[in-house]
Amino acid sequence: MHFKGTLYRALNPVHAREPLSGRGAELYGGRFNAKGTPALYTSLSVMTALREANQVGTLQPTTLVSYDAEVERVFDCRNNDALDAECINAAALADPAWRNEMKARGVAETQAFARKLAQAGYQALLVQSFAHGATTQDLNLVLWTWSNALPSRITLNDDDGRLSR
Repeated sequence: MHFKGTLYRALNPVHAREPLSGRGAELYGGRFNAKGTPALYTSLSVMTALREANQVGTLQPTTLVSYDAEVERVFDCRNNDALDAECINAAALADPAWRNEMKARGVAETQAFARKLAQAGYQALLVQSFAHGATTQDLNLVLWTWSNALPSRITLNDDDGRLSR
């Protein structure tokens, strides 16, 4: 699928000056990227972004940003036939034990799935949020490839240069 629209991200203020780096995901790994692989975890709504950034405990300080985006090759994880073709299912995507699997095996099933998609030329995947309180309408777009140009254009909305101050 092709995505064009606004994306949101609630950042730890430590990473707020580099909202396009994917550095946090690269350092620690995420559900859809192994350690050492940068990824940009974004959401299609503000509330989903806040849920994603504050999954443990009480609300912590966050910096909310938005992006204009156009991504040509997005794998849609809502399509069960497409998941079947990749030998994975919705339950595996939602498995809360992915961190334990990453620690035990070095890579979680969802991370291997994402790497396979990236190698096949996908720039991102669209997936339901698994954060506490999320519904099937809460969606994330996880990017492995992005720049300021197509095929995966992501532009930070910061007209006043607030994050550079």
